[in-house]
Amino acid sequence: MTVLPTHVGVLGGGRMGAGIAHAFLLAGSRVTIVERDRQAADAAATRVRVDVERSIAHDRGRGSNGAQAADAVAALAVATDASAFADCPLVVEAVPEDRALKTASLERAESAMPPDGILASNTSSISIDDLARGLRRPRRFLGLHFFNPVPASLLVEIVAGAETDTDVVARAREWVTALGRTPVVVRDAPGFASSRLGVLLGLEAIRMVEEGVAEPADIDAAMVLGYRHPLGPLRTTDLVGLDVRLGIAEELHARVGERFAPPALLRRMVAEGRLGRKSGRGFYEWSDE
Repeated sequence: MTVLPTHVGVLGGGRMGAGIAHAFLLAGSRVTIVERDRQAADAAATRVRVDVERSIAHDRGRGSNGAQAADAVAALAVATDASAFADCPLVVEAVPEDRALKTASLERAESAMPPDGILASNTSSISIDDLARGLRRPRRFLGLHFFNPVPASLLVEIVAGAETDTDVVARAREWVTALGRTPVVVRDAPGFASSRLGVLLGLEAIRMVEEGVAEPADIDAAMVLGYRHPLGPLRTTDLVGLDVRLGIAEELHARVGERFAPPALLRRMVAEGRLGRKSGRGFYEWSDE
């Protein structure tokens, strides 16, 4: 039986970081989230605890007493200094998809964690090899790309860089499996596998809205009912965040070519603050779910 790390560090407690923390907590690990300041750290703690409480309610609805999830609440800590990662065998960086921010954040985490620890980035598009250049131990670094929303997703993409040790990839695969997810291993390439395919479909759906081909709900229904897409590309874009999708598209546009050029509609919606579920409005109107 694979044993998960006893103590997992998560750098960044936004929607993705909170989801990653939630997954490890429910699997039995202690988790420490490090945020930029106390206000952000407290908000991250609240976010995770709400998700854990929802899991408790779900378990009770299926006849479970939710004891494991209740214990998870007590296993969560938050901090504002990376020194809290000093005894973490695994640290996952989950800050926003900005190259400079991720580079600085990874260097900060690496300097605080044990030399034999494994450092991972949750990036969905930025090259693992590029991010590794500023690290002292690139052989202990890889991508662990969780999907949004993390509690509902059954997939984690493991991205191996050119210098990533094979035993690090093997350990990551075991940990992902122990979380109850399916690991897929890909080499470092623009957009990896999932983002490259998912973003391409999403961008074409946005262009169809832009060109007046159909309404968002009809485009999504065509993909859900015709091709068994779980949500539809536009509802998925709302869940991921239009700003996140734009950032990935810009990264792929620069590295792969014109087929990933962001549509003007996407840029305009981001500029207007229509970011999807997190802002209450994107291609759909969202209540506080």
